Amino acid sequence: MKSMNATIRFLAAGAILSAFAEIGAPAPALAQSGAFSCDQLWRERNAIYARAGHCFQTTRGRSAFGGGCFPPYGRLSGAEARRVRQLQSLERRNGC
Repeated sequence: MKSMNATIRFLAAGAILSAFAEIGAPAPALAQSGAFSCDQLWRERNAIYARAGHCFQTTRGRSAFGGGCFPPYGRLSGAEARRVRQLQSLERRNGC
């Protein structure tokens, strides 16, 4: 139950952050403060690619998101690309 609650909180936070990215607003301070783990940041970043049909080649990517891919094969919209860059910056800042 505790694990499910953590998952729900993480998914809700990701949805909120995605909404901020969609409208071009800066993300809330929580996401910028390093409050998310490297794994959470990796999962959120790669979930964006998975929703866009990216073909994952790594074992980790395939385990998390499956091996199927579809058009547009990982091509991101402007808001998605901005969010990915933001997540990558957070990953670098956190030493991931």
